[in-house]
Amino acid sequence: MELGIYTFVENTPDSVSRKKRSPQQRVADLLEEVELADQVGLDVFAIGEHHREEYVSSAPSVLLAAAAARTESIRLSSAVTVLSSDDPVRVFQQFSTLDLISKGRAEIMVGRGSFIESFPLFGYDLNHYDELFAEKLGLLLELQNSERVDWSGKHRPAIDNLGIYPRPVQEEIPTWVAVGGNPESAYRAGALGLPMALAIIGGIPARFAPLSQLHKQGAEQNGKTQPPISINSHGFIADDSKEAVDIAYPAFAETMNKIGRERGWPPLSRDQFKQSITLDGANFVGNPDEIAEKILHQYEIFGHHRFLLQLSVGSVPHKSLLRAIELLGTKVAPQVRKETQDQLKTTGG
Repeated sequence: MELGIYTFVENTPDSVSRKKRSPQQRVADLLEEVELADQVGLDVFAIGEHHREEYVSSAPSVLLAAAAARTESIRLSSAVTVLSSDDPVRVFQQFSTLDLISKGRAEIMVGRGSFIESFPLFGYDLNHYDELFAEKLGLLLELQNSERVDWSGKHRPAIDNLGIYPRPVQEEIPTWVAVGGNPESAYRAGALGLPMALAIIGGIPARFAPLSQLHKQGAEQNGKTQPPISINSHGFIADDSKEAVDIAYPAFAETMNKIGRERGWPPLSRDQFKQSITLDGANFVGNPDEIAEKILHQYEIFGHHRFLLQLSVGSVPHKSLLRAIELLGTKVAPQVRKETQDQLKTTGG
């Protein structure tokens, strides 16, 4: 199994000092985080696109390009690119350029987005939410397959036999589809032969199992080999379980309660947070052995190929975050890789 990290490059007061970094310092810290993730052998570092004051990540491809220059092996992805409100040609060109800089390590994770700010910002109608995504995903895939493109659609000017440059190092840039809880989206990803990143950030993870089955069904019914699945979740790791909770909960609660006030959710209590980090809960917070156990527990449910952890749901102290990355790479990842490899050998997979 591949293991990695995703972030929205949050920039809120951290959970201990209550101080907020300058955007410049937050970006500097981000690059140190990616560099360490590469050094400890993690497989993927992904940056999500947001257009809100509390995030410094409106241009993930630029941040990933800076990271590419400081890393050697780690794959670099968006998480997600809000394709519905972007231009697929520019997305392809940006990530092709990233692929050149990184010598073939670029990936794209596309989605419709969990926030809506990008739609009015770039002049798109939310009433066309899914229609925009489906059309633009189709164009992005066509750009991957052909150097010169003839294309027409409803929401973007036509392309009349034009060349799209630069071309990437990879024959095709791996393109993942991020799915929350929408069955149609899971089936569509499978039908297109695309890997699915399943975001499980609340509730009981086992209840998401039907989405992985729909993904498989979509592939089978459309003549595709079943593509990989990633589980993307929230969490935090420290040497000690109590330390992990003490660091993670204040930051997590502040961020989720802010979103909750916007969406009408009740505040999150510490007891609810502790329930969410049990073996059957959605959040991965604890010491390395507990995190490895939980990843493997979900592997029994999903049989997934990749696991990405958002370590900074709200801002935590930078030194604590670096320690969490170190633990994920040096303690958690070796356990998980060995166990999943052993299971594949046993089953002949």
